[in-house]
Amino acid sequence: MSSNLENYFDVCYKLTKECGLVISEAIVKSKNIQMKSCDIDLVTETDQEVEKLLIGGLKEKFPDHKFIGEESTIEGQKCVLTDDPTWIIDPIDGTMNFVHGLPLIAISIGLFINKEAVLGIIYNPLLDQIFTAKIGQGAFLNGKPITVSKETELSKALVCSEVGTNKDPERIKVNMNNLNKLAGNVHG
Repeated sequence: MSSNLENYFDVCYKLTKECGLVISEAIVKSKNIQMKSCDIDLVTETDQEVEKLLIGGLKEKFPDHKFIGEESTIEGQKCVLTDDPTWIIDPIDGTMNFVHGLPLIAISIGLFINKEAVLGIIYNPLLDQIFTAKIGQGAFLNGKPITVSKETELSKALVCSEVGTNKDPERIKVNMNNLNKLAGNVHG
């Protein structure tokens, strides 16, 4: 699988970088925005374009592979993870940020084989950060090895969170209560 994995990675990496150009150009333009599940769960034409480019490019090289795309599943395509090589794609992870021009977004892609993650690429084209990983080979940021923090005490840890896309008052209350409990117990 090693040579296949390298080929999968190389093709995906090239396509991801190409799609990054689409996002970089689109972030400063007017956007056609549609709601998915609610008014804070959004999709743009750029989400759809990037997903189509990624799936089309990968399908051309690997016609026997399966695909689970965030925007495709919204359009009614079944979301089924089998043992077959399956690409899981979020074309713009952080669409709300993208809509508002906040550069905290990424193209997120993972490849699963036999229901096991074997490679991942997370690319923020606006900050020119590309996180990559291959099974058994570690994780990298722009080609340099990275590791998780060695911090073991929550009180000295930096923790990030988001509110999510659910506006149900009870859900928001639970989220805020959890964040309140956490806030007093972390470094930042």
